[in-house]
Amino acid sequence: MVGARTEPARRPGRPSRDTRAVPDEESILLRGLEAFAELGYDGGSARVLAGRLGVSHNFINDRYGSKAAFWRAVVDAALKAQLAGVPETDPSLDDAEQLRLIIAGFYRSAVDTPLIGRVLVDEFSRDTERLDYLYEQYIAPTLQLMVPSIERLVAAGRMEPIPMDVMFFAVIPPVSGMLEGPLARRLGRPDPVSAEQLKATAERLARLVVNGLLATGAEGGRGV
Repeated sequence: MVGARTEPARRPGRPSRDTRAVPDEESILLRGLEAFAELGYDGGSARVLAGRLGVSHNFINDRYGSKAAFWRAVVDAALKAQLAGVPETDPSLDDAEQLRLIIAGFYRSAVDTPLIGRVLVDEFSRDTERLDYLYEQYIAPTLQLMVPSIERLVAAGRMEPIPMDVMFFAVIPPVSGMLEGPLARRLGRPDPVSAEQLKATAERLARLVVNGLLATGAEGGRGV
């Protein structure tokens, strides 16, 4: 038609006018963590997850290669941030104090990434490649931070020998004391709670755990 206005041809690779803007990587991984925490790994397809992210249905496969690879990227972002708050070992410290500091650091850092706790609880009950990934990349290395101090405490008679599975479940479940805010408020925790109060809670939890692990009834045993 004479005088009709025509749209310029779209160049290859150029997004169309109705293409949604892609969120930044940090937002994508955070929304992914929220989705996995709510739905579980099996609760949503790549298409469903893409809807949660606000991106096109093929975004996850195009960007990450697969839903499994996206899950690993989400977990890596959350756990690396959490473990960054765990202090490095200091050979000048008493082993019981070193152990307490590592555990308290883990508890404190969990406050910044509470949703990963829900993901881990779900994955710990499933025998999957995802659990293998969590164990190899995060669980075993974190436990290894504590092993030297534990071995020396056992050798000194300050701690009874304890299987690693018992050690893990003695240390990890108390982290819920940092994450379960609604229940904690009903149990008397102030609301709102300050950063200083959360730090004090982490220290108390860590002290209770370490004192429970120490063989306080053995000769030479003592609390932290």
